[in-house]
Amino acid sequence: MRGKLLYTVLLGLGLAACQPTSHVPDELNMLVGTYTGKGSEGIYTFRFDQANGTATPLDSAKVTNPSYVIPSVDGTLVYAVTETSDSTAALNAYRFDKVTGKLAYINTELTFGEDPCYIGTNGKIAVAANYTGGSMTVFPIAPDGSLQPADTVFCGTTGGPDLSRQSSPHVHCTYFSPDGKYIFATDFSADRIIRYDLSNNAVRPTESEVVTTLNADYGPRHIEFSADGTHAYVVGELSDDITVMDYADGRLTPKQVINGSDAGGRGGADIHLSPNGKFLYASHRLKEDGISIFSVAADGTLTKVGYQPTGIHPRNFNITPNGKYLLCACRDSDVIQVYEINPQTGLLKDTKQDIHVSQVVCVKFVE
Repeated sequence: MRGKLLYTVLLGLGLAACQPTSHVPDELNMLVGTYTGKGSEGIYTFRFDQANGTATPLDSAKVTNPSYVIPSVDGTLVYAVTETSDSTAALNAYRFDKVTGKLAYINTELTFGEDPCYIGTNGKIAVAANYTGGSMTVFPIAPDGSLQPADTVFCGTTGGPDLSRQSSPHVHCTYFSPDGKYIFATDFSADRIIRYDLSNNAVRPTESEVVTTLNADYGPRHIEFSADGTHAYVVGELSDDITVMDYADGRLTPKQVINGSDAGGRGGADIHLSPNGKFLYASHRLKEDGISIFSVAADGTLTKVGYQPTGIHPRNFNITPNGKYLLCACRDSDVIQVYEINPQTGLLKDTKQDIHVSQVVCVKFVE
């Protein structure tokens, strides 16, 4: 029901609801997540030179369908999903050597929700968005970085008009607010955003409230905040729209909706701001695959300035910390495309320095 808040399932007894990798400053470590059904082993690591756009393979770790990976704030740990549609769905923890790029397995904990597809962490807890499970799972993190068993699962709701895509709950993104006081989750099937409270030094999130109701048939997928924490952006998977919101004191107030792709693909995917905050990018799949490009005004509102065609089925993408390159993971082309960003216009130029990885879906940098 649209009017119901997410409810909580408690698990177990007594539970309540970087720095550069070398002396060369332009070198970054890069984590790559994949689907493993067509030849990929799992997670791959590279060294990426953000001065010239080249990548060097470093290491890999065998794990099933690590479709989303995320480093810890200090870059010494990596968390990765096992995106499966059964009881084996899980979150995995690794130690990460920023000098060698090697991953060392720590442990795995079940998500109790199928198809985990996104991870957020603040160093104290990790939270996984489970798409098919329609839930958000909370994992305490031990002092050594290992995952403790899940202690809480918050479940999503339905209410959207698309009976083929929104008939069961889906949670697609779990994002910590810039002030660290809240977690925002995209309640895909109810076209809204839910806020969980971490204020008053709470270690676990508590169920809070619906903070934003989006247009019907929106299918909110990923969220991005501005560097100063005053604006937020959410891309709709079903609508291919971007909604601009003001952020203050835990509240998200919509102020603009702008279309990213008019192809009708119903495949909006990822969204990111350039490091200088001047441009916003969003990936779109299924029809006329590509990345929409927007300039950002002082008040956070957007003006569309271009559209860059990409390989087949662009998913997650990322922008180098120096703002020079955008790397786009194109799953069905088995390639990460490296685009150079025009600093004046924000438009993208394909450098033709493709990084070939089977069924690639996620790119993260470790400084």
